Amino acid sequence: QRVALVRANLKGHDLGAASEDIDGMIRSLNIPSDFAVDLAGQNREMALSFKSLRFALLLAIFLIYLVMASQFESLLHPFVIMFTIPLALIGVVFSLLLTGNALSVVVFIGLIMLVGIVVNNAIVLIDYINRLRRKGMAKLEAVKEAGQVRLRPILMTTLTTALGLLPLALGLGEGAEVRSPMAITVIGGLLVSTMLTLVVIPVV
Repeated sequence: QRVALVRANLKGHDLGAASEDIDGMIRSLNIPSDFAVDLAGQNREMALSFKSLRFALLLAIFLIYLVMASQFESLLHPFVIMFTIPLALIGVVFSLLLTGNALSVVVFIGLIMLVGIVVNNAIVLIDYINRLRRKGMAKLEAVKEAGQVRLRPILMTTLTTALGLLPLALGLGEGAEVRSPMAITVIGGLLVSTMLTLVVIPVV
């Protein structure tokens, strides 16, 4: 079987977007049925990395849930806290669209980091609500009190984390184009998750 190899290097484009462009061009061609086109090299390695990172993301979510379930001695409260993860994903999608970044291995690593970060705000809020409830306060009053008391610490934690990652997101320094999407992922997910957490989690 004859094989023709076409090699190329990327400059100014990420691998995922370039692979999608090439796939689109290949589909637009009338390739005979006895011909086969396969994208190999780093594209194949990236596909394998995505599989590993998807498993790592699910494992991280599961382990976080187990830790919270053991600490809260409840299956319900950790489940409520886990609502912050899909809220964070909304921020990730918007931040990637606004900055023009595609889903990549670095973004996935940022997602795994984000899963461990975004639950902290909800933990602080739920823990304080539970503390007030144990003192005999009514549920609605406990939610209002916790929202007021924990608002400032939650906002301070979010802002310090986001500002700490800002230099990476701005692409400062050598090799920043690799690190920037990861920082953008964490910042976008964290900011949106924090705003929605203060509204959604007490309601849930």
